[in-house]
Amino acid sequence: MDESKQFGVVEGGKTDECKPISVLLLDDREENLLIRSTILRQKGYHVVTSASIQEAESKLMDIDIAVLDYHLGAGTFGTDVANTLRAKRPEVPIIILSATLERKFGGIADMHLLKGYSSVEDLLQALRSFEAKRRGRPVVVDSRDFYYSRIIMAMGDDMVIEILDREGNWQYVNEYFAALSHQRRAWYQGRNIFEYFPEMRDEWGEIIRTVADTRETYIDRRNHRAMQHLPAESEHWQWNVLVFPIKLHDGRDGVVLSARLIERK
Repeated sequence: MDESKQFGVVEGGKTDECKPISVLLLDDREENLLIRSTILRQKGYHVVTSASIQEAESKLMDIDIAVLDYHLGAGTFGTDVANTLRAKRPEVPIIILSATLERKFGGIADMHLLKGYSSVEDLLQALRSFEAKRRGRPVVVDSRDFYYSRIIMAMGDDMVIEILDREGNWQYVNEYFAALSHQRRAWYQGRNIFEYFPEMRDEWGEIIRTVADTRETYIDRRNHRAMQHLPAESEHWQWNVLVFPIKLHDGRDGVVLSARLIERK
């Protein structure tokens, strides 16, 4: 069944009872509040704006979803409001907006969006995902795509990137990798790399486990194809492979396998 029908949510941030979803926006910058509130109101949401922690905390009983800026200046943080909201109304979803990838608040937020990279559509998608909670029903949102895509964004679009746990189960692949392998990105999530590329198991299984366990970095400097599932090298170019550790979205140790084409001299 379509989730929006199951919980009575219709397009435009409203329920089938025509009651708009009430969204709290907390930001110390007036221009940010104006832009976000205008967009959300156009989409049918009821918006409650706050420029301070005190103002936000006075409105917590009247909202359905909270969108909180992380750093409010002068040593104050939106997570203070998140803590209060969690204690008073734990059923209310919380979205944290941050300018960095700092994860100090990871245990508080239902979702984290990175300002400057996360688009308005990201925010709207997150809000739609959480609307069903207004009916008191639990909503499980898999935020790993937000988490990993923001991390690898700084690495560039010209790299093949895979993120795996220490056993070789794919957690995330980027568009470049998916295009080379002629599969949709979503196909890889949860599958095991060694089941599909058994020729990699002996050597790369050890490398992946070692990097995940020791937190060391592995560089493949050999002049031949490093990962069997990448297109073969030629006399004109080769793959430069780097494997480094990462904390996965669920706190486990994992690795990033990255490869970039370099021209042969």
